Amino acid sequence: MTTKLALFDLDHTLIPLDSDYEWNVFTTTLGWHDPLEFNRQNDAFYAQYQAGTLDIHEYVRFATAALCAQGAEKSHAAHAQFMATVVQPAIRPKALSLVQQHQAAGDAVVIVTATNEFVTRPIASAFGVPELISVNLARDPASGWFSGEIVGTPSFREGKVARVEEWLGSRGLSWAKVESTFYSDSMNDLPLLEKVTHPVATNPEDRLRAIALDRGWRILELF
Repeated sequence: MTTKLALFDLDHTLIPLDSDYEWNVFTTTLGWHDPLEFNRQNDAFYAQYQAGTLDIHEYVRFATAALCAQGAEKSHAAHAQFMATVVQPAIRPKALSLVQQHQAAGDAVVIVTATNEFVTRPIASAFGVPELISVNLARDPASGWFSGEIVGTPSFREGKVARVEEWLGSRGLSWAKVESTFYSDSMNDLPLLEKVTHPVATNPEDRLRAIALDRGWRILELF
């Protein structure tokens, strides 16, 4: 029997915000950064992401610098506060219900995001999804904490296709053995949308909406 696979982008797809961007804004309020300079750089990187020109390695070094400096205890405490005040209020019943419908149908459900594992693992857990493909962070051998570098292929643009293929291979599966659906809002996810059986443009940005209309893809509005 063919395995049914439901893949979900996270930011602006399942939640109506960019979790990495909002985490950086949140930690600025904690005094982890110089607000003016950090926000200037953060906004510039976000614009590059939207334009499809982001250097993911450069961005991750920037985005995790304070996290690496603060250490595990302070970072985990801050993230718990971030979940309670920013993320949990943003989780909409319609998005949660969609995930649960796939789970109830027996589909394999995976969140596939270009945001790093530290930020996104608790969010995936809030959706009840244990399977997460995210940007994996290297750890410093001396401290055991994150170093700011990426391990393996970053799950960004074409990298999402490669990482899903790795996930499938580790389970003895392949694209030919699954009926796959992918929900995403972003043009950056076009490679994976083009790969799956059922692409779903979800809360799509204007460029993706135009492509979806032209190709007859399903368009879903969760927000």
